[in-house]
Order: sequence, then structure tokens, then C-alpha cells
Amino acid sequence: MSVLDVARPAWMDEELDLVADASHKFFERECAPHYDRWEEQGHVDREIWNKAGEAGLLCAEMPAEYGGGGGTFAHDAVIAYERGRLGLDGFGFPLHSSIVAPYILHYGSEEQKQRWLPRMATGELVGAIAMSEPGAGSDLQSVRTSASKDGNHYVINGQKTFITNGQQANLIIVVTKTDPKGGAKGTSLFVVEADEVEGFRRGRNLDKIGLKSNDTSELFFDDVRVPAHSLLGPEEGRGFYQLMEQLPQERLLIAIQAIATIELALEQTIEYVNQRKAFGQAIVDFQNTQMKLAECKTEATIGKVFVDHCIGQLIERKLTAETASMAKYWLSDLQCKIVDECLQLHGGYGYMNEYPIARLYRDSRVQRIYGGTNEIMKMLIARSLKT
Repeated sequence: MSVLDVARPAWMDEELDLVADASHKFFERECAPHYDRWEEQGHVDREIWNKAGEAGLLCAEMPAEYGGGGGTFAHDAVIAYERGRLGLDGFGFPLHSSIVAPYILHYGSEEQKQRWLPRMATGELVGAIAMSEPGAGSDLQSVRTSASKDGNHYVINGQKTFITNGQQANLIIVVTKTDPKGGAKGTSLFVVEADEVEGFRRGRNLDKIGLKSNDTSELFFDDVRVPAHSLLGPEEGRGFYQLMEQLPQERLLIAIQAIATIELALEQTIEYVNQRKAFGQAIVDFQNTQMKLAECKTEATIGKVFVDHCIGQLIERKLTAETASMAKYWLSDLQCKIVDECLQLHGGYGYMNEYPIARLYRDSRVQRIYGGTNEIMKMLIARSLKT
């Protein structure tokens, strides 16, 4: 039962109720008991990918003929939401299922789909997408990783950083330049099977402020030879357009994660202020507490309605890049604001790692950065205002 009183969205049905219940139970049983250990070791256990695949939680929106669940984005959205409602944001399966797999589905050849998607659905392959570089973050046109044609192969050279699932991924979509002078038209995507090539190596598992249980890594490509059929799409130079077409779904995923975290933070805080006493009364009885929580619940309710609307729009293929940018920036800003208010209401205990709100605080901050910084989101929205 959510702390937010929001009407059931039109896209939610009985099948999705079952998906939500099954995924919640899976995360509660298979992930929550191990999460503190995963935080300490800096990554989830590799076997959890296989267990999630067996439970049907990976690639739920991929067609059944490619091993997926045959659902829609709503299925992956519900699964990601349930993960967030338990505060398990370090398990990077939403990127695997709802970002990496769709690139292959939408732009891959039939051979590529048959080769990779069924193994992603079982967890045999763990997906990642290598965009960011030490000198290129939100500005994807500035990537320097190159892919040079050599007979019936391409040779990839370059360095990537901040790569989610980087230590465990063995199927990596790599953003490269096939024409260094071509700008956006010189960008191409390649799918690299990391276990099958030479010259690929992983750098360190980066030491982050939060999301400690997610392996976020540097990746190096030193004369990595891949078959020409590793190119994603029928021709070179389509990579930037492929990225722009798929980024709205990634940004909506961030908004879904944000609202799930907001709800969890509010629930934890409401429980805490009802139990904790100061000056002879419960914290909840102080007017300041009531006003702060009233503000948080109001804004969270607005955010929940907007996210549900955006999910419906995406299912109907009507979600625009501008609206996805609005969802990403506003919900992630709101997440940081509300989690901060909730930590404040915990007083000194909120700063202690033994209280879940502390981890939510650490994990929330990156939401305003990855998937395109919130400043970039505002620029994209502003472009839609020009006549």
C-alpha cells in the first residue's frame, strides 16, 4: 500500500498486478537479505542475474520469439518500480532489460537478435552500454573511441568510464566514431561480446558516493577486433540517431526510479516520526513536521501522476524527447529534495548508515547526473519552445 493516494493508471491491468507481486517477492527474497553484503563488495552476486532470468524478470518487454516475456514497457516499468520500492537500486537490471536490449531489438539484424536477446533474457549475458568517456559525458558527439574498418572486421580503440554493470557485463554496446570528422553522422554503435575478443580489459570498479552495490567501471579497448556484423544497424553513421531515439526511455526509467525512492523515503519517515519522541511528544505532532510532510506528499503525488502519464505515453509510442526530459529532471530533482527533507526529520539518526534513509540519500544524488545531466534536460526542453 503506497503512502500516495493516486488513482490506478489506465495502462495497469491484472497481468501487471501479478508481475508487480511476483517481482516484489523475488526482490524481497533474493536481493534484500544480501544487499548490505553487495554494498560492501561493490557489486551484486553474478548468480542473481541468472535467478532473475529464471524468474522472468529480465527482458520482459522483449518479444517471446527472442526469449523475452512478450510484454510492453509497462512490464519492465513495474519490475523496476518494485525494485526501487525496496531500495535496491544497485542491481542494474533495468539498464540491461530496458536500455541495452531495446537497442538490439530495434536496430539489430535478425541474426543479432537471435544471437543475443535470448541469452540476455536468461542472464547468461549481462548488458551494458559504453557511452561516457573521460572527456565526453553528456556531449556524445565528442566521443573519441574509434572503430576503423579492416577487411571484414572493425578495430576498436578507446576508453570509456562510468559504465554501469561494467565489471560483470559481457555484452557491451560501444559508442564509437567511424568517421572522426563526421560529427553526429560519424557515430556508430557496435556490440562487443567481451568474453570473445582480445584487447578488451576492465579498469577499476569506481569508488562512488552511492549505489555501492552497482559495479560502475572504466573500460579499455586496445585494438579490439570485432566482426563487421557487430555493427548495430545496416550501415555506419547511424549511432547518434539511434541514441537519440532510445534516450527518452532511459530517462523515463530514471523518473520511475525517482518516484519509487520518494515513496519509500516517505513511508520510512512517516513511520519514524510517529514512533520517535522529543520534548514529551511524537515528532509527528510538531507543526513543522506536519507541514514538511504535507509538502512532500503533495509534490510526490503530482510526480506520481506525471510518471504514470509518461509511461502510458511511451507504451503508445507518443512520449516525446522533451516530455521525457521533463520527467527525468523534475523527478530526480524532487527525489533529492524529498529525501533530504526526510533525512532532516530523522535528526541525527538520519546521518547514521544503519538507518535506510542514509543510503537513499547517498544513492539519490547521481540521478540528476546520469542519463544526461538535468542542465542538459532543460536545454532540450527549451529547444521545443522556439518557433
